Amino acid sequence: MKRIFIDPLKRLRIFLQLACLCLIFISCSKSEVDSGDPDSGNPPEIPQNLYYPPLQVSGPWETTSMESLGWDTELATSLNTYLEAEGTQAFIILKDGKIVMESYFGDFTESSLWYWASAGKTLTAFTVGIAQDEGKLSPDDRTTDYLGMGWTSAPPEKEQKIRIAHQLSMTTGLDEGIFECTLPNCLQFKAESGTRWAYHNGPYTLLQNVVAAAVSEDFSSYFNRMLRNRIGMDGFWLAQGEGNNIYYSSARSMARFGLLVLSKGVWDSEVILEDSAYFTDMVSTSQPLNKAYGYLWWLNGKDRYMAPGSQVVFSGKLIPSAPSDLIAGLGKNDQKLYVVPSQNLVVIRLGNDAGDALVGPSSFDNALWLRLSEMMGL
Repeated sequence: MKRIFIDPLKRLRIFLQLACLCLIFISCSKSEVDSGDPDSGNPPEIPQNLYYPPLQVSGPWETTSMESLGWDTELATSLNTYLEAEGTQAFIILKDGKIVMESYFGDFTESSLWYWASAGKTLTAFTVGIAQDEGKLSPDDRTTDYLGMGWTSAPPEKEQKIRIAHQLSMTTGLDEGIFECTLPNCLQFKAESGTRWAYHNGPYTLLQNVVAAAVSEDFSSYFNRMLRNRIGMDGFWLAQGEGNNIYYSSARSMARFGLLVLSKGVWDSEVILEDSAYFTDMVSTSQPLNKAYGYLWWLNGKDRYMAPGSQVVFSGKLIPSAPSDLIAGLGKNDQKLYVVPSQNLVVIRLGNDAGDALVGPSSFDNALWLRLSEMMGL
């Protein structure tokens, strides 16, 4: 048999060409798998062709008809009836940034203000990200770097282990039995930080003190300057009791913030939150204990979740009737901020308790999304 001789240099060129092709194939395949998945570690793409209303709080806001979207208008009528019966004051749906549905009930109007309750935690999480953008802090920093030693009554060696990321993810290990107090004697050691998930307002509220110390500015002033005013929101923070700071605004202002989050921290052409890695961490599972919780955001589509006031781990999605990629700010008495990236949707609900009197997720979430999914044909 005649042997074919191939020049060694030619053989090397062939090998290198094949290696490059393999790398290109692997890179493309990985890109296809990771695209748009918050938990993949890659930042999702910013939605295209979003509409942004003018910065004037009372300015015009473009609309889109339900008919043009193929939504069921008869079901929309019954939805309004349901919302009113459940104590709703304001309800808004945005599609691609434009208003599709906007309803007010009773004496409530477009300019009326209402409390966000714990849905406002999402505002604080976003503001922490802005402070990190400016190089003022990092989620990996120890809380004592900003609040000093003795901000809790935990043993000093335990207190020093608590980091900003633990406050963002509800894993400080402090006893949530005294739920809202921020005084040191209320913040007692229960477990090592990072080893126990428990919904706890006290350590959360102190995040605003952390930001204030980091930026050398009152939290409300910093928030207004760096976030609220830049997207045309109204509203204010109001301290209540020893350990709660609640945001009040119009319904449209909550919708504006939802649109900012849908747009991954960009408002029109202005970047409000530049750190895409922080944004991805904020809307992804932040710890292995409660997969449905990011940095103060609730996450749908996980295979298990925990709820406030309980150490039980429940199987299944947080809101079974809603799209799996839904993220949410959920507050007491059913204050709701939903963002659904796959559908370019923002849905907000403000009002009175719809039945469960819970501080976060409630049965109203699933009941509402059953109606919304049917109406939208999801």
